[in-house]
Amino acid sequence: MASFRAAGAAIGKKVRGKAIEVITLCAESKEQIKAHGVSILLGAYSWNLKTEKTAEIPTVAIATLEKDTVSRASVIAQALYTARDLIHTPANIKNPLWMAQEAKKIADEKGLAIKVLSGKELNKFGGLRAVGNSSPNPGPRFIELSYIPRLKANAAATLPHIVIVGKGITFDTGGVSLKRPYEFMTAMKSDMAGAAAALATISALPELQPLVRVTVLMMCAENALSGTSQRPSDVITQYGGTTVEIINTDAEGRLVLADGLSYAVENLDPDYLIDIATLTGSATLGLGRQYAALYSRDKKLAQQFVALGESSGDRTWHMPLVDDYADSLNSDVADLNHDASKGDYSAGSVTAALYLEHFVGDSRWVHLDIAGPGRSETDSGENVKGGTGFGVRLFIDWIVSLS
Repeated sequence: MASFRAAGAAIGKKVRGKAIEVITLCAESKEQIKAHGVSILLGAYSWNLKTEKTAEIPTVAIATLEKDTVSRASVIAQALYTARDLIHTPANIKNPLWMAQEAKKIADEKGLAIKVLSGKELNKFGGLRAVGNSSPNPGPRFIELSYIPRLKANAAATLPHIVIVGKGITFDTGGVSLKRPYEFMTAMKSDMAGAAAALATISALPELQPLVRVTVLMMCAENALSGTSQRPSDVITQYGGTTVEIINTDAEGRLVLADGLSYAVENLDPDYLIDIATLTGSATLGLGRQYAALYSRDKKLAQQFVALGESSGDRTWHMPLVDDYADSLNSDVADLNHDASKGDYSAGSVTAALYLEHFVGDSRWVHLDIAGPGRSETDSGENVKGGTGFGVRLFIDWIVSLS
C-alpha cells in the first residue's frame, strides 16, 4: 500500500496550487484506490494567509468503477484537511475559544451534539484549569462532541461507545518552566494536533455512518508564562480527586488529558478509551518522526491499531508500560507527581503513559504519543511542512472496522 500512497503524494505535489485536472489509473483494489486517492489530496494540500491572490485548486479523478470508494477517500481527505487547517492556524488566532467556535461550526454543519464548558463550569477540571488559567483571556475550554448513528428508537444505545480524548494546547511556552532554546517554541502552535485529529475524525462520521457511538473530548488551553501560571511545587486536584504535585510546568499535556480521561470514565461509560497527544519529545528519540508511540495493556487492541496504521499510513509502534518505572511518579506531598521526578529511568514517554494510566479505570485504553509524526519539519511525501493530521486515517479506519 505504501507504493500507492507514495505515487499519490507525488502526483498531488506536482499539481499543488495549479488549476488543472489530473486523471490517474494506477490503483485497482478498493484499498489501493482509497490510499492512492487520499495521498493525492494530501500531496496537493497547501495553507497560508497570503493576500495577493486566491490559491488555484487542482481537480483529481481516479479511473475506476468504485465510486463509493472514491467518495470515502474524499471524505477522509477532507477530514485531514480540517485537521491540518486547525494545526496551521497561528496561535494569535487559535485560542481555546476559537477552537470551541470551530468545533461548533463543524457540529452544526454535520449534525453532531456539542457541549462546551468554561469558567466556573470547569471547577472539577483541576489539570485543565491549572494549565489554562495561565492565559485567562479567554481561558481554557472543555469541548465535548458526540456522534450517534441514525437508527430507529433506542437501537443506538446498544452500540459500542468510543471516547477519544485529544490534547488541545493551542500554544505551549512551557509556562514558568520556559522552553529552551526559544527556537523550540516556533512549532508550538502544533501542540493541539491531538484535539485537531479527534475533531477531524468525528467530522467525517456522519457521512461514513459507522454503527458505533463516538464521543470526542477536546481539552483546550494555552500554556503561557504569566502571573497566573501554575508554579513548580503547586499541588492540584485532577478530575476525580487525585492530587498531583507539579514539578515541571512544561509537562502540561498529561494534566489536561488526565482530566479528560477521568471525566470519560466517570460520565461516559466507554467501551474503548483512546487519547492522542503531542506529548513527549522522548517519543521521538527511539521512533523518530515516522511512528507514533502506542501504549496499551490490551495486546489485541494494540495489534489492531498497529495493523491498521500500516495500511492507512498512520504508523504506530507498540511500546511497553514498564511497571518497574512506576515509582518515579511517587510524591512526598500528593498522590502523584506528574513528571516522574522520583526516578531516573530516561523513559519520558513511558512514564507519561504510566501517569495517564492512573486515570483510565478498567477501560480498554490506548494512548498515542504523536510528538514525532504529528508535525513534519520538511515538505516531503504526503506532508507539507507543519501539521500532518496524523491519527485521522487510523481512527477512521478503526472506527469503521468496528461497525
